[in-house]
Amino acid sequence: MSETKDEKAQKIRDQVERAADHRVLPRMRLHGYWPKGEGAPEDPPDERAERAAIEADKARLTQEAFTSPVDLKAALDAERARRIAESRQRRTERLAARTETAKQRRQAWASERARRMVHAGVSVSAQLEDVVSDEARLLALGLPILHTDLDVARALDIDLRRLRWLTFHRRAATLVHYHRFHLPKKTGGLRHISAPKPALKRAQRWVFDEVLARAASPARLHPAAHGFVASRNVVSNAQPHVGKAVVVNLDLKDFFPSITFGRVRGLFRGLGYSGAVATILALLCTEPPRVGVDVDGKRVLIAMGARQLPQGACTSPALTNLLCRRLDARLHGIGGSLGFSYTRYADDLTFSSKTSTDVATLLFRVRRIIVDEGLTENDDKTRVMRRGRRQEVTGVIVNDKAGVAREDVRRLRAILHQAARDGLAAQRRPGDDGVLPSLSSFVAELRGRIAWVQMVDRAKGDRLRQSLDAITTDAI
Repeated sequence: MSETKDEKAQKIRDQVERAADHRVLPRMRLHGYWPKGEGAPEDPPDERAERAAIEADKARLTQEAFTSPVDLKAALDAERARRIAESRQRRTERLAARTETAKQRRQAWASERARRMVHAGVSVSAQLEDVVSDEARLLALGLPILHTDLDVARALDIDLRRLRWLTFHRRAATLVHYHRFHLPKKTGGLRHISAPKPALKRAQRWVFDEVLARAASPARLHPAAHGFVASRNVVSNAQPHVGKAVVVNLDLKDFFPSITFGRVRGLFRGLGYSGAVATILALLCTEPPRVGVDVDGKRVLIAMGARQLPQGACTSPALTNLLCRRLDARLHGIGGSLGFSYTRYADDLTFSSKTSTDVATLLFRVRRIIVDEGLTENDDKTRVMRRGRRQEVTGVIVNDKAGVAREDVRRLRAILHQAARDGLAAQRRPGDDGVLPSLSSFVAELRGRIAWVQMVDRAKGDRLRQSLDAITTDAI
């Protein structure tokens, strides 16, 4: 009787196994892994028992397959149902595992957000992971030691949630932390003012008092800077230019808006603060220009550019003075090399000389430095004032001595003279809005104008003040 196909296959497998055994044992003896003369070891008893049980199960299953009637369709349906049930069970288990993982992640994220500021808005959050400040440098400058956003919140006496609300950078917002309005300029056009609302104003005041006022003290600023500096003013700014042969004045265009978030953050980093603290302080001190649009019946304020210094925040002038230290040093050096004195009051640059008249070379080099510092000259306001015409620096006449324009003093004298005869109320004039000011407002305006004269020319100002006091004693 000839062998079946399965029998032949099994016979071949048995031969291969025996051949493998015959080859392995001699090689083990050759390499010293098995003693010569000893045959192959028998299988362990537990392995022989397990093999015997498997063979018995195999024989039983084979017998059942050939002797028991089998309903193939029912078997297939049962197998399919079993597999479907197993698949559904696995899907249910995986879904439960994913749900639990997502829950744990949400809880971890909520805990992390409660612990620190993990995101402050698009394009401003890159340095929030840096929470190590240079304590030695901060101590040397006399600045508060702050490492993290939580340190800033504690210093401001607010919680982290409110700090996040004050600083988060939104490209589109329905609520912002500034009141925006416009004021007319003397030279024409409008000055855009962004006045901080109370919550942000308090935070900015802390930044100014505790950080900027110390870092931007007169001793740490360039001597040429006179604007918004204690013990310096428009008179001290004008004094170096009195009696000069030529006075050159330049104005920087969009001065505050040209100082962007990146430069402000870099300044705080330079003071020694960590990336996280520098980012938060810079966010407190900057705001992007915005335009209002109506979306689905709701007013939305859209950011129209990078965050910049707002004109109206108490922190902006001190920041510009700190950021302009290199500008002042370079302009002072260039001016000195050409025989010119130099001062700066905010965005107003002034050069003067008794002997040098090489204004063209001065302007060429100054303009190169202005561009190199990332600033822009306002060409319409550049003036070259030579001896023989009025020379004016930040509103102060400097031809022979620091003084006020004659027409301003004469106008005040005329008002006071007429008021002494006809009364103060008769000297009031309607404002730009056509409304006649109240008597108290008119007197406050006169006091302010006289105070300006007193600051520049004490003797003239005191005489004007005495005249006003004599009139107002009975008028109010």
